[in-house]
Amino acid sequence: MKEDSEELKRELIDAAKNWLAIDGLWFLEIEKRYGLDIALECDIAAWKEFSRIEAERIMNRLSLPPCGGLESLETALNHRLFSLLNTYEIRKPMPGVMELFMTTCRTHVARERKGLPLFPCKTIGIIDYEIFAHTIDPGIEVECIACPPDPLVRSYHCGWRFTIAR
Repeated sequence: MKEDSEELKRELIDAAKNWLAIDGLWFLEIEKRYGLDIALECDIAAWKEFSRIEAERIMNRLSLPPCGGLESLETALNHRLFSLLNTYEIRKPMPGVMELFMTTCRTHVARERKGLPLFPCKTIGIIDYEIFAHTIDPGIEVECIACPPDPLVRSYHCGWRFTIAR
């Protein structure tokens, strides 16, 4: 059985890499043809839908309760596709607060490798995390701690704070 679970994990990681590759390839093609602003508009529209869909599917698959607070959000974040590809740290500095720090971002590493400028993902990140978190629990508030285009003068690519007043 252990061998099967290791093979399944390898397949999931490969599928996540394929998901990220198609996301990146279509974005680069739109950016090349129409410029960064249009590519970002298209990306935002896609992430508005995808974030909700991914959260709903994770909630259904794991039987997470509606309005499950930060506990459900943490569980769901650990089951997102990015969790198979990026390294991140979740901290709980105080009750009702959870922070996520992406320490290695595969997208930024790939853009760096290709000689492309830092991807300004803050706007998309805000939309993604707000929709994802609000799908898990509408009472969760989302705040960007730092994210490109903010200068990378920190030990993480992006940081997000989730709070709930319950």
